[in-house]
This record gives sequence, C-alpha cells and structure tokens, in this order.
Amino acid sequence: MKSSPKRLLRFFNPNFPKPHQTPTNPSPYLSNSSSQSLPITKPHQTHQFSPQIHNTHFTDLSKTVPKPRKITTLTTQKPPFEKTQEPVFDSSIEVPPRPITLSPRIHNTHITDLSKTLTKPRKITTLTTTQEPPFEKKQEPIDSSPMKSIPVVSTLGSPFENSQQPIDAGSSLRKPISLWPGMYHSPVTNALWEARSSIFEKLLDPPVDAPPQTELLTKVPAQSRTSIHYSFSSDYILREQYRDPLNEVRIGKLLEDLDALAGTISVKHCADVDSTTRPLLLVTASVDKMILKKPICVDTDLKIVGAVTWVGRSSIAIQLDVIQPARGSSQPSDAIALTANFTFVARDSKTGKSAPVNRLLPETEQEKKLWEEAEARDQQRKKLRGLKKGLPNGDTERLQALLAEGRVFCDMPALANRDSILIRDTRLENSLICQPQQRNIHGRIFGGFLMHRAFELAYSTAYAFAGLMPYFLEVDHVDFLRPVDVGDFLRFKSCVLYTELENPEQPLINIEVVAHVTRPELRTSEISNTFYFTFTVHPTAKKDGIRIRNVVPATEEEARRVLERMDADKL
Repeated sequence: MKSSPKRLLRFFNPNFPKPHQTPTNPSPYLSNSSSQSLPITKPHQTHQFSPQIHNTHFTDLSKTVPKPRKITTLTTQKPPFEKTQEPVFDSSIEVPPRPITLSPRIHNTHITDLSKTLTKPRKITTLTTTQEPPFEKKQEPIDSSPMKSIPVVSTLGSPFENSQQPIDAGSSLRKPISLWPGMYHSPVTNALWEARSSIFEKLLDPPVDAPPQTELLTKVPAQSRTSIHYSFSSDYILREQYRDPLNEVRIGKLLEDLDALAGTISVKHCADVDSTTRPLLLVTASVDKMILKKPICVDTDLKIVGAVTWVGRSSIAIQLDVIQPARGSSQPSDAIALTANFTFVARDSKTGKSAPVNRLLPETEQEKKLWEEAEARDQQRKKLRGLKKGLPNGDTERLQALLAEGRVFCDMPALANRDSILIRDTRLENSLICQPQQRNIHGRIFGGFLMHRAFELAYSTAYAFAGLMPYFLEVDHVDFLRPVDVGDFLRFKSCVLYTELENPEQPLINIEVVAHVTRPELRTSEISNTFYFTFTVHPTAKKDGIRIRNVVPATEEEARRVLERMDADKL
C-alpha cells in the first residue's frame, strides 16, 4: 500500500498536525526566540513570520518565508558622538551640541548606518563671564547737584549729571537689574532703582558693624527733587501697560509708581556722604489726601515731580505732583492732574528703633509754604490718633442716631427703608499669599503693591454697590501699621463705610479697605494697613434713574468707625 504525501510528512516530522486537528503549539514555526531553526526546508537559517500566517498549515514554507536580512543590533552603549558633558562652572558657559532629530519615516526601523544620518558635532567656543559686558557701565559718584531727572523710557545715563533730560518710563534698552533679583518691578520702579543703584547698593549690602550717622546734614528741597517722564504719545508698549477700560491711566499702577518715587526721594534725602556709616531703613508710614483733579489721559505724555517738603525728628514729608498738559490751556495750575502727600519714617537698620534724619532748609517762598502745609498735616495726624482713642461725650447722640436705623434692619427688616442698606451687605473680600517677587529692596512687601491691590478691591466694591462704573476722586488716607513679609497670608476686606448724598449731581461713595495678616498656625490675625477711598458716579446716572442708597451701621463698632472717618475728612 502506497503511502500518501501527508503520511510521509508525519513520518519524517512528528509535529506535523494530524487530520482534523488544529496545532496547539506552533512553536517550531512561530517561536519567540529569533535563533529557533525551522526543521523543514532550510534548517540552518533564521526566519521571521508575519502575524497574518499564525496558526495555519504550511505545505511549502520555502515559498512563503522571505529570506532573512542581515540585521545590525543597537547596543545600550552611547554612540561615539554622544560625549559626556563636563560640569559647567560659573567661570564659563558651554553650549551643548545641536540636537539630532530623525525623520518620522524611519522611526522604529533598523538603522544600518548611523554615520550617514547623524551630523558630526561642532566645535563650540565657550563664553566666559570674567569680562564685563559693554553695556554695564560703572555708576558715577553721587552728586548733590539740584533737580535730578530720571527718564522712564529711553536709555538711562547717570542720573546725577547736570542734565534736564526727564526719566523715561518704558525702555527695553535699559541694562538688566542684577542687584535685586526677584524684587517687585514696574517700568518706573525699574528706572528709579537703576538710576539710584549707587545709593541702593549701600542699602542692600551695608557695612558690617558700621556705626550710625552721628553728624546730621542740612539739605535743601532741590537736592531731593526728582521727576520722571512717561512718553505715552510715542511709546505704544508703555501706553498699553497703563491703559484702563476708559482709555485713561490705571490709578492702581500709578499708586505703585508714586510710592516708588517717594521712596527714592526719601532715600536720597537721607543719603550720607560718609560711606562707612550704616544706612537708615525708610518705610512708608501714611498717605494723606491724594486728590485727582482731572482725568489722566493715557494718550498724552505724563510727568511726575516730587521733593521733600518737611522733616521732623525721624519722619519725612514728600509731595508729588502728577502733571499732564491741559488741552487748550497754558496755565501751569491747569496741568496738575493729581497731588499726593507721603510720609516716611526712618528706622535704624540694626536696632529697628526710630533714627534722626537730615535737616531741611526751605529756600523759596513756595518751599516755605509747603513746609507750613506739611506741618499742619502732621498736627492733624496727631489729632486723628486722639480721635481713635474714643469719641467725645457729646458724640453719644450721633452714635445712637446712626444705630437707630440699623436696629430697624436687624429687628424689623420688612419695615426697613428700601433706600438704605447695611454696611455688612456691601462687603467684598479677597486674599493672597505674598510672594518674593513682590518685595522691595528691604525684603518687605512693596507698599505700592499693597496700595494697588487695595484700590482694585475698592473700585470693585463701589462698582457692585452703585450698579455702574464708578469714578475715582481721591485717596483719603492710608495707614501702614505693620510691615508685610514674604509668605504672609494677606486678606483684604472692603465695604462701603458711608455715602454722602447732599449733592445729587455728585454723590460720594466712601470705601474702607482693611488688610489683615493672618497666621492660621498661630490662630492670629493682625491689621497691617487701612485704606480709605472716595468714588462717585457719572452725572448722567440720575437721569438714567439710578439712585445711590444710604449705608447704615448695624453695630456700635461700625458706627464708631463711621464717625471717626467723617470727623477725619472734616479736618
């Protein structure tokens, strides 16, 4: 009996599948190991099979199995072109070789000749930092010549040269600030701190165990007078940084710049010619009556001028004028858009106690007039501190009158006056963690940043209360009660303290913002700042049927705050 071909295959190959039987282990043909040989046509060659022929019967494998290709395996060793980079030290900076990218078409394929696809590394010349860049010029010695102007837009030269070029606010060509990394910056603070870098270097790196200043100097206001210039008409980038929705200058950013300029002026007045003495620590104590006299347009150039107007034993009064030429008027008084009065106090940088400051000698009649006005404001502040200790006996009736309507809201809300609202119903609040980027040269949180955040919250509070966009009128008063440090949990709480509705054409909305430094781990909360702002609404609001409501206190503590603020505004 003749044997069939299939029987012969089973005889020579026991693993050949029997009839009506599916192979359960196709390992002789589809082994996971690439070195497994096939026992049929070519036993000494290695083959790889496509998944499409998995679990099928093979009759003539020589026709379906492709001839193997020579495969070059890639080891885990680094290619010869990938050299280990040496550690980079401060003395030099080495640029790494250009990265080599492979075409997506050869991704996940066998690479046979890498030398044809990879470029050779280039020889790179390192740039050392031992030489100073050509744009970093050394500061000239401090000059006490009068009227120093600091530009805020163009390249800065020495601020102490006898030049009337104003300080320009937004140039990108200014040298980078390398002395104060991470400090709070704006176009003006950059220009001011760079221009006075020779003074601030002493503050940042005071002499170790240096003695305090023993001999006080006598200076004139012209020695501290400083001005900055905003080229809004020609600098588009600067203009966009300060533009608000009404096409006017953002008041919050302007408050930052005013605080930075006042700080620069105070530092300049207290600068000692003797570089061996330790510098003073100057902090913002208060801001008094910052009155906006006209809207500040963002398309017209702006100038801020300030100088020391009065000094006490350890306090310094500085007046700043924001000047923008009035269209159609040549009167100098018409050009003044805003006037601000800052008070700084001096502290010993080592002991933290109050320290005496240099004396001031007014020369002109205008300077003597400003001295008298600043001294009168100092007396008002002392009187205001006395008011906070307690109300006079005669004010008990005023206190009860304020509380009368508030009790109606609390006890009989259905019968309360619909044209009034409780103070607590006008409150807004926000909070933040103070970051290192918001600190000043002394390591504390920049006072201008706090004023900016408080103003934004006060504006939002007036907006939500009035029902339409408010108009800023003035900063009534700002108190800096304690410093704010990096990492502090700061909470801003605002409310409408009271309204003045005697003039229907210009109703006044008085906003109070209180900043609290909260420490949850100690379960403490302390007041760091108090801000008082005044807003109004557009005169057309009355024609549109919008009415400003009266605000009443609900507690005796709120009533006392209202009376104290009303009395302070009358001073």
